[in-house]
Amino acid sequence: SGHRDYFENGSTLLEAARKLGVDLDSVCGGRGICGRCQIEPAFGEFAKHKINAQEENISAPGDLEVNYKGRKEMGKNRRLACSAKINGDLIIDIPPDSHIHKQVIRKTVDLTDLTIEPLISLHFVETEKRVDNKSFDPLLLSLQEQWGLNNLKNEIKEKGLPASNGTYTAVVRDGKSLVAVWPGFKDQVFGIAIDVGSTTIAGHLCDLLSGEVLASAGVMNPQIRFGEDLMSRVSYVMMNKGAENELTEVVQDALNDLVGELCDNSNTNREDVFEITLVGNPIMHHLFLGYDPTPLGVAPFTLFEDKAIDTTAINLSIQANSATRVHVLPCIAGHVGADTAGVLLATKPQQTDGINLVVDVGTNAEILLAGKGRILAASSPTGPAFEGAQINSGQRATPGAIERVRISPESGKARFKVIGIEPWSDEEGFSDAIKKTGVTGICGSGIIEVVAELLLAKLMTADGVIGGEGTNPSKYIEPDGRTFSYVLYKSPDEGKIISVTQNDVRAVQLAKAALYAGVRLLMDYLETDQIDSIQLAGAFGSHIDTTRATVLGLIPDCQKEKVSSVGNAAGSGAVMALLSKSSREEIQTLVNDIEKIEIATEVAFQDHFVEAMAIPHKTANYPFLSSYVDLPQKSKATKPTRKNRRTRERN
Repeated sequence: SGHRDYFENGSTLLEAARKLGVDLDSVCGGRGICGRCQIEPAFGEFAKHKINAQEENISAPGDLEVNYKGRKEMGKNRRLACSAKINGDLIIDIPPDSHIHKQVIRKTVDLTDLTIEPLISLHFVETEKRVDNKSFDPLLLSLQEQWGLNNLKNEIKEKGLPASNGTYTAVVRDGKSLVAVWPGFKDQVFGIAIDVGSTTIAGHLCDLLSGEVLASAGVMNPQIRFGEDLMSRVSYVMMNKGAENELTEVVQDALNDLVGELCDNSNTNREDVFEITLVGNPIMHHLFLGYDPTPLGVAPFTLFEDKAIDTTAINLSIQANSATRVHVLPCIAGHVGADTAGVLLATKPQQTDGINLVVDVGTNAEILLAGKGRILAASSPTGPAFEGAQINSGQRATPGAIERVRISPESGKARFKVIGIEPWSDEEGFSDAIKKTGVTGICGSGIIEVVAELLLAKLMTADGVIGGEGTNPSKYIEPDGRTFSYVLYKSPDEGKIISVTQNDVRAVQLAKAALYAGVRLLMDYLETDQIDSIQLAGAFGSHIDTTRATVLGLIPDCQKEKVSSVGNAAGSGAVMALLSKSSREEIQTLVNDIEKIEIATEVAFQDHFVEAMAIPHKTANYPFLSSYVDLPQKSKATKPTRKNRRTRERN
């Protein structure tokens, strides 16, 4: 199924590959320096192709191959196509790592197969040695003759050429513009993909030519001091004239610091970074670009710009090469941002048969529903409960926080796992290990699990009432004013008690009902009652136990094996846009066609919200979940009976 043709003996395999249009990499232009054009000759009788390929049909290794000392290691049984010459019939295999447009898997950022197609390319050329280094004409002529790059726009003509022995590596953007020139040979150029979250800013530094992720890092978003959640920051801007400039400055400083950290961690020079991609929710998008975010705080939640934005690193106060460009993915709607565009690019729910749901769980849950040839998007205001806020013993996901919970239906006692500690609380070594961090609180994934487990252990009604009518007696349920609380953890000296209160359960119910109602609203628009697959995105979504999330009613019923966590899909989408020009074009086309649903103006949302307050739901059936989880019967009681509870406790 490969390419084939006739060539004169003595032609190099690189020349043959180029004439055939074969996807074979080369930066040095056939000089045996970069090692990217490695091929594997196959010898023997190939009846299918009617070819008898003998070893003498390819030239013996010449000086270029014998003396090769390039960065890329020479593989066993491989040859350099720029050096190996044709002496007869040959069968040539192109290894995957020798393709220009490589198929790679980025496990560190949870990407599926990605075709590397960067806007930046490197081209090594030789020119005549000369004293005058002000004229670019010889360089441009060499790029035309040696690489077929015609009519290049010179974006560095005012700077002059660097001193050289006549060899240069040219940096070309999109095959159209000369943006930088280095003396001698260079075969690496870098880019950075950044997900600007309201709490954390995460980045990945990549080799633009190989697609390899060389460093990943994250920093706290310094805007937190102006408000924990996004609307608090918008309110701060509304109440303080010129405050948007202050918020823009601190987040741009953080971006610049993150770029520096990524470069330091990978021993990369900032000057070698030529591309940056950014994603973020609409408010962060507006603030890091220097746009006024206040229109996003009131209906109709108008975006300043809903198309992809290309600007320079200099404009965002990011120190890099003077030619570094920044590509910002498009926002989808007033509350559905460029981060969700990144999620869509990475998860591609529209390419799978059936009705497919993607949810990025956070303070605002971004929802994508694809099926029947349509893609719908919305954002639902879940609030900060899933991040541990507004929870009695809640905290962020840091060492010491309870992240996993299982409750015994027989005794009501909980066993749990703490971030940073390997053993569970009932396993050997826990007491010693916990001395490092202590048990400090409960994070978002932990609060989801404990509420779901309270239902499964029959310590809470389907209406979310701890110790309500028909629940099991347990010494771990204690009176708490006019309600009851569940004691999750009590230190040996009883100096530290972590309890789940009735108010905690209500906060979780409100958050999960908002998310479910948003999903259900999109299902109405798509005229469907069944979801075929669910992907939970985001740092929080990647730590959620999908079974407990379904028990809680955070998401609709779905086959167990079809519910998965996909990690930081927004960051993965940013990496895809960094490494692939076609990915940028793809996401803009998709965003243009997405149906945007503004939940705040939908009357049906409130009805769905009320029914979703029950756990898992007041009226919806959960046949898939019920096939592997014993769901209690929904209680009609909405209030705990204090008298009955005390009687059970005495027993």
